[in-house]
Amino acid sequence: EYYLIEDDAVGRLVRDVLIEKARQGVEVRFIYDDVGCWTLKSRFLKEMRDAGIEVEAFLEVRFPLFTSKVNYRNHRKIVVIDGRIGFVGGMNLAERYVSGLSWGAWYDMHIMLEGKAVHGLQTAFLLDWYFVSRTLITSSQYFPRIEICGSTLVQIVTADPIGPWKVIMQGLILAISGAKKYFYMQTPYFLPTEPVVTAIQTAALSGVDVRLMIPKRADNRITNLGSHSFVADLLRAGVKVYFYKKGFLHAKLMVSDDKLSTVGSTNIDFRSFEHNFE
Repeated sequence: EYYLIEDDAVGRLVRDVLIEKARQGVEVRFIYDDVGCWTLKSRFLKEMRDAGIEVEAFLEVRFPLFTSKVNYRNHRKIVVIDGRIGFVGGMNLAERYVSGLSWGAWYDMHIMLEGKAVHGLQTAFLLDWYFVSRTLITSSQYFPRIEICGSTLVQIVTADPIGPWKVIMQGLILAISGAKKYFYMQTPYFLPTEPVVTAIQTAALSGVDVRLMIPKRADNRITNLGSHSFVADLLRAGVKVYFYKKGFLHAKLMVSDDKLSTVGSTNIDFRSFEHNFE
């Protein structure tokens, strides 16, 4: 399940592996965001479908000027293999996520999960699969028995624009407010809501070592200027702000007090908090 897959070296490599597995008899399901993949040619997806892969678009948009659906996008990046291995993070399926851009490296964060946390990713995917295909999958074969793997407590958190609560934003505020020693953040786009800004400033003013890293240069000039417009107010509250200069920082990472860390698809911006499926 990806916001973006492109018809380039990386996108074709992943597609060809999925086709090979489908021909071997493996069940392969693929969800792509219709807006994220606007430029993707239909023949790319047709090759997948012809090989037996079940492919579905998320919130298809046919007339962008006449629908609000264009504003509510599936920004998730989820892979689940046999219900036992999962991948989640900030990387889409495109060459620049591996090779970088013409003006610098692409720095991102993606993790592999094993253990019972994978069932949380599986649940998120299958709920989205029902949303796009109206096929409800609940068989226990998709949730195999897994022994405890390691000693780290993992929770899969999803958010969407449908419910009354902005779960990830509220969780972020709670985590910042609960920090005792430090709270470090990386995000490519920093366009936070007012409650998040207040939480960050309050933590810094109370003596917590709060640090934010954002890209010096981004893939979108307007959003980058917007991100930088918050810097002065953060500095006045004692927040330490760092600019990533080797290229584009796309990681969405938070670490606090040697006890809590988060990795995912959510940027610290109002779109991720209020409009996207994350």
